[in-house]
Amino acid sequence: MVLRADRNLRGVVNSAPTAYKQREITAYLYGSFFGGLVMDFAAARRKMVASQIRTSEVTDPIVVEAMGAVPRELFLPLANRPFAYVDEDIALGKGRYLMEAAVLAKLLQLADLQTTDSALVVGAGYGYSAAVLARLVRSVTALESDAAFADQAAKVLAEVAPGQVNVVKGDLKPGWPANSPYDLILVDGAVSSLPVQYKPQLADGGRLVCIVRDGPVGRATLVERSGDSYGSREEFDAMTPILLGFEKQPKFVF
Repeated sequence: MVLRADRNLRGVVNSAPTAYKQREITAYLYGSFFGGLVMDFAAARRKMVASQIRTSEVTDPIVVEAMGAVPRELFLPLANRPFAYVDEDIALGKGRYLMEAAVLAKLLQLADLQTTDSALVVGAGYGYSAAVLARLVRSVTALESDAAFADQAAKVLAEVAPGQVNVVKGDLKPGWPANSPYDLILVDGAVSSLPVQYKPQLADGGRLVCIVRDGPVGRATLVERSGDSYGSREEFDAMTPILLGFEKQPKFVF
């Protein structure tokens, strides 16, 4: 994060929606000056790429370029936009999170993306991962169960990636068979167990990437389809929060 301030940042974030007039909030978010604080999101994005993405062994140039091109701050609630480029998962509200940038970049690199791919994002939230993918593949379906999140995602994506992302509303558990098969399925949050129900929605040669977390630390997992067979492997650790609806189910004791 690149900023200069004469007050506590979190105090500004918590009070911004009610303490300042709308024009001042807008100026603040887009790097103009008010109240002694200037924030340069473009500079923060460049710093994120240099200090978080490149240092996390992300070497695929097209992934690096995409992460540096998409304005992450636009895919967060207004009050949390100043935190857009911190190296952690950021709250969207309602128990949902924007995935840490380095983890997303590593998942996309693991997916070995092709420009001809069609992709499905499960749990798209405000649409950030879909926006990054739109720069890397042919088409993106962004599945979101929360209607308000989906509406916001559609609004921002229409500006950031016009005509490239199809936002659909529905339960996350079944995926979105209507647009299958997919060359890539990305689960935008951790899951307590591998979502095997998505396997039939993969094209031959398709890949599923997700963080499987059955404990304090999750593991990035890649599933690849070859005909009617599926192979999987684990690649790196991540502490991504569990996506709502994909928690570990309690065991019943009789």
